[in-house]
Amino acid sequence: MKPIVVTVDTLAALAVWAVLALLAGMKAFGATASEPHIDQGAAIFASVCAACHAPDGNSLIPLNPKLAQQHPDYLIKQLTEFKAGKRVNPIMLGMAGTLRDDDIRNVAYWASRQKLVPGVAKNKELVLLGERIYRGGIQDRRVPACAGCHGPSGSGIPSQYPRLGGQHADYAVAQLTAFRDGLRQNSPTMTQVAATLNDREIRAVADYVAGLR
Repeated sequence: MKPIVVTVDTLAALAVWAVLALLAGMKAFGATASEPHIDQGAAIFASVCAACHAPDGNSLIPLNPKLAQQHPDYLIKQLTEFKAGKRVNPIMLGMAGTLRDDDIRNVAYWASRQKLVPGVAKNKELVLLGERIYRGGIQDRRVPACAGCHGPSGSGIPSQYPRLGGQHADYAVAQLTAFRDGLRQNSPTMTQVAATLNDREIRAVADYVAGLR
């Protein structure tokens, strides 16, 4: 097993992550928006979202993401961009298109309060490669460490950087591939990060992420 190299760039990225997390917490603490209506969010989720994402937000379909315990700001951003067509998915366009802004907010906050069911990494060889990329990046291709934005444990930072820990590997593979191939274009940062990753590296990162907690 090769040692994991943590470079100065990686340490700097982790420092940035810590600062952003602190600022996000301060922003949330000082927020003046009215409290979301969690009961309304639960009802909308049950009627609109549960068929694909499971009643508790822990999707049982590997290509559909787990939404439980995801940052509400991130969910609001994604649902809003599905509704506007900025993030392209015909099914989600139809689902999000039925929701008002308040509905989106209520659903997002309800989902964020559901407990995430942890996932597991399945491929020992791939998971070691995935760990090296997640924690140290790929220096010769200037691929930054995933931990710099998504945190060492995959907890993420609202609203740009989602929680990744425990997410389905199949879903993570699909999204990284879509970013790399230009099919998903609502995050320039992720498009740049994924641009030089090959299929094996994408599978490795996705498998490692699935087991993070």
